[in-house]
Amino acid sequence: MTRGIGKNILFRSAKEIALMSIMTALLLASQFVFAAIQGVEVVTVFLLSFCVAFGARRGMLVATAFSLMRCFIYGFFPNIVILYLVYYNFFALVFGLLGWVIVKMPVYAKIIILTIAATMITACFTLLDDLITPWILKLTEKSTRIYFYASLPVLGIQCVCAAVTVALLWYPLSKVFSVVSFANHKSKKTQLEQDFSVISSDNVVSEQNITVLQQERQLHSDKEQSIIDTKFVGGK
Repeated sequence: MTRGIGKNILFRSAKEIALMSIMTALLLASQFVFAAIQGVEVVTVFLLSFCVAFGARRGMLVATAFSLMRCFIYGFFPNIVILYLVYYNFFALVFGLLGWVIVKMPVYAKIIILTIAATMITACFTLLDDLITPWILKLTEKSTRIYFYASLPVLGIQCVCAAVTVALLWYPLSKVFSVVSFANHKSKKTQLEQDFSVISSDNVVSEQNITVLQQERQLHSDKEQSIIDTKFVGGK
């Protein structure tokens, strides 16, 4: 696939689709495992690590797939679907772009920045839920306040969990993803080398054809000159 064509499509290779599918399945499985423990989750650190390693575009595709596919497990609730689509796409965009910003920083600085950012954005999940759910469900003002205060303990647990998991797990996960990224880069390099070899062989064939054509023209020119000389001598 040419680079020019690849810029205009969502998926650039079968390997990319497979990578994002595996990541989506991992997010669904990890959320299912920790679903019984309120506030404890590892979706944040997994998706964060993926977005930092592979960028905002792939991260947002995974976030959208995860937000929709989880509905087959937990049911289709409009407030939850909107919450997940808005929050996780924003999450993927932030950390996909942040990955470019921190790429040349030392590891300890990356961990500190990502941990702080993850904690802050995790808090936004609960606060966004406190806005979307009362609006979708048309709760009364009193019910909205009760819903908000009830969510604060969960918010605290989620923020602590995000801070701890990102601080401890991001670096090992980044090493795993870097291996995958290196493998993709190596395969692309091999493909480029193959393309270059094909172009080189085509150039060699073209040069050979030009040489043969020049030889034929020279031979034809020599024959014409011989005929002219023969006529000249005979006429003389």
